[in-house]
Amino acid sequence: MENKITELLEKRRQALEGGGRRRIAQRHAKGLMTARERVEYLLDEGSFEEFDMFKTHRCHQFGMQEKQFPGDGVVTGYGTIDGRLVYVFSQDFTVFGGSLSETFAEKICKVMDMAVKNGAPLIGLNDSGGARIQEGIESLAGYSDIFLRNVMASGVVPQLSGIFGPCAGGAVYSPALTDFTIMVRGQSYMFLTGPKVVKAVTHEDVDVETLGGADVHASRSGTAHLAADGEMEAIGQLREIFSYIPQNNMEPPPRVESEDPPERESEALAALVPENSNEPYDVRHVVGETVDDGRFLELQPDYAPNLIIGFARYDGRSVGIVANQPQHLAGVLDNSASVKGARFVRFCDAFNIPVVTFVDVPGFLPGTAQEYGGIIRNGAKMLYAYAEATVPKVTVTLRKAYGGAYCVMSSKHLRGDINYAWPTAEIAVMGARGAAEILHAREIAKNPDQGRDILAEKEKEYAEAFANPYAAARRGYIDAVILPQRTRFRICKALNMLEGKQDANPRKKHGNIPL
Repeated sequence: MENKITELLEKRRQALEGGGRRRIAQRHAKGLMTARERVEYLLDEGSFEEFDMFKTHRCHQFGMQEKQFPGDGVVTGYGTIDGRLVYVFSQDFTVFGGSLSETFAEKICKVMDMAVKNGAPLIGLNDSGGARIQEGIESLAGYSDIFLRNVMASGVVPQLSGIFGPCAGGAVYSPALTDFTIMVRGQSYMFLTGPKVVKAVTHEDVDVETLGGADVHASRSGTAHLAADGEMEAIGQLREIFSYIPQNNMEPPPRVESEDPPERESEALAALVPENSNEPYDVRHVVGETVDDGRFLELQPDYAPNLIIGFARYDGRSVGIVANQPQHLAGVLDNSASVKGARFVRFCDAFNIPVVTFVDVPGFLPGTAQEYGGIIRNGAKMLYAYAEATVPKVTVTLRKAYGGAYCVMSSKHLRGDINYAWPTAEIAVMGARGAAEILHAREIAKNPDQGRDILAEKEKEYAEAFANPYAAARRGYIDAVILPQRTRFRICKALNMLEGKQDANPRKKHGNIPL
């Protein structure tokens, strides 16, 4: 027995070294963690249980039979984060550059299947050179097996991705299919075709950072939800997102004890929104004044900044926040903002997370670039997401809510549960001046000398009639016009009332969202 135990311990030692001590030392010299170190920092201390530590590849071509590493380049298993079950895989760059083989894929598929069966989130830590060329079609089949499971798990268990190194070619599709993706600046990159292929096909000279670095995907493509300055920060971001989301689609999100009283008032709110409706302000200050302890985890902050999304809590409850941002493009909805908002709302709806929406939107961004880019189709995605959502939806209109954008931003007509408005709200087809110019164009044209006075008079008349929350309130489209300083209290009360909400969509295989 002693010999057998010694043999086991020796095999474990070999497996724990991955591609060997020399390659580990090279990683550390570059300031990089190993696959196992990332898992250790991600999970609660001592909670990790590993699967398939001794699994090896089956390739016997190109001399591969002489190169066997226990675990075959990926660490898989389960553990806990803050005591909650989570499944993980971490790709090991020290073994064949983290390239994916048939057995590598089998290990990942095993933990994905277990995550779905046991109703727990999955976190993937990606650091891979792509498909293992020596295995040909078998590695491509492995990717496809993973993609299928990403799709089948979507909306069933939350899926998070951390990109800690290269992620190229077919490898990018698995993170893209997950719910949230974190990248590391100066270290990780994602692209379908690398700089050499780009040069050959399009004659563009581009490096990996410019083509697919963290900041590119965080600000331009929208693929990354957050960009971290280091591995520890990225792991902290994964843990923080995890703290807001439930185990699966059948459970509520975790609720924490909060010492921030629900009835807390904020006098600062009354002064945050300028009286001049054309003057910008930072809506994050509004959000910060209303949520528990002022803590708001903003996602995709550099992508489509005219709309903000993220997680916060009210009286300990996790919620998804969506808000127009007047600091950028006056808070209009454009192509990127619409897609950003729609995907986030759909995630919240899939996982029973209430959505709180702060509205200050003058409309959709006009112009040929937006129209040719599909603003009709993309704006419809946002509308679709809110209309489809059956989770509790609480909306607060702060200032402007004009035209179709009013409809889209969680209006009562899209099954908004509770719709509040501040006294500063302007709910109308368009701004008072624009409406007056259209409605009284002939009268103004007939009296050019008095045109300015007529326009001013008609603008005031329209504003008094429509550019306020009371016309909508009279129709029941606004449930209450509230004092700004009482916003937190009213939201907490509404969410408490909606805790047992039951709603459903018509029975169908699935809808056909305008992708």
